[in-house]
Amino acid sequence: MSGFDYDLFVIGAGSGGVRAARIAARHGAKVAVAEEYRVGGTCVIRGCVPKKLFVYASHFAEAFEDAVGFGWTSEKVAFDWATLVANKDREIERLNKAYVRNLEAAGAELILERATVAGPHSVALASGRQVTARYILVATGATPFLPRHLPGHELAITSNEAFNLERLPARIVIAGGGYIAVEFAGIFSGLGVETVLVCRGEQILRGFDGDLRNHLTAEMKKKGIEIRARSEVTGIARSGDGVRVTLDDGAQFGAGQVMFATGRIPNVTGLGLQDAGVALNPHMAVKVDGYSRSSVPSIYAVGDVTNRVNLTPVAIREGHAFADTVFGGKDVMVDHSLVPTAVFSQPEIGTVGMTEEAARQGFSKVDIYKTSFRPMKHTLSGRDERMLMKLVVDGETDRVLGCHICGPDAGEMAQLLGIAVRMGARKSDFDATLAVHPTAAEELVTLREKWTG
Repeated sequence: MSGFDYDLFVIGAGSGGVRAARIAARHGAKVAVAEEYRVGGTCVIRGCVPKKLFVYASHFAEAFEDAVGFGWTSEKVAFDWATLVANKDREIERLNKAYVRNLEAAGAELILERATVAGPHSVALASGRQVTARYILVATGATPFLPRHLPGHELAITSNEAFNLERLPARIVIAGGGYIAVEFAGIFSGLGVETVLVCRGEQILRGFDGDLRNHLTAEMKKKGIEIRARSEVTGIARSGDGVRVTLDDGAQFGAGQVMFATGRIPNVTGLGLQDAGVALNPHMAVKVDGYSRSSVPSIYAVGDVTNRVNLTPVAIREGHAFADTVFGGKDVMVDHSLVPTAVFSQPEIGTVGMTEEAARQGFSKVDIYKTSFRPMKHTLSGRDERMLMKLVVDGETDRVLGCHICGPDAGEMAQLLGIAVRMGARKSDFDATLAVHPTAAEELVTLREKWTG
């Protein structure tokens, strides 16, 4: 494409930006990607990957205890935080290099400096150089929200800092009730930290199925996590080596750390988007159409910076669809419905499709099939933990509208259930499928007790 330095300039080398760059380059486009920090983005560097590694680490305390019921001894077991952090860093560095190799192998140019939008076809680099591109893709993700108005907010950490603490605190207060808050509550609690979760709403995980939320709350409390719903942190003050936290009900208590996990905000500050004519929505996310195109025809955006469905696989799919549409001669629009997802809480959640609450609002007859049981493993371990499985069904067509699981390997099950739900599977299809025994997943095809509404 003559007249421009690049066919595509991507700002941000996270999951969505890297996928778009690679696919566009494979379609023959001349591509550059600018990244001011490290290649891999939130997910790889300070999000889902290190978080899942920490989740694995936090499981071992219970695993050692459970092993006793199977004839093992668990004496002289010890945990070293510094070793976990160092090993995590080594894995992140490996992934960072892999992302760089993949970009270079695809033929994209990597520019390791900050880039901002200088116009519909112009990008300014921190070094002072200015380049032109027929298309610009903004894939800068989002950043943790920290309430700057809160007295003592500078004493708090976010998920970014939680991965690199010098030492584990004896007690931590986590503010928030979403994915990140409940996942880190399980991590810290599993690693022996006294954990208090403070959430503003009546229940954790707003937007998830009610039974799922209630079940996880009960199980988290069994593990010793204190959940203070309908509460907010109103102040933080230094106290000795730690902090003193004040809640809106006047309660005060000490902690080694306070962590805020109260949402993420799109990374648009200082990018020059509005000066270039790019419209933002009230939440300061880039407004895009179904093809990820902004209000400026030559500027697109994918991933968390658009605040649509803020999940890594969604950003990857959006980036791929953009490249195929703009450079591959295809017409690809991402379907943001029926997105399977997992919450790596303890126990884990896997879910796809409609909640019972949403289904009852949209369908005249809804059938509910659910069960709660003790996983087979705990018949010998003796652990007081139960698993929940639930199917939401259209009572008139028999189509499965939603599947919700809380228990071991729920995320793995949700991936496969997502295929069935997207294909329009009926409850009778589940019933006709033979069970794999003995597994927890077999409950999904043997559910018969029905609640109708």
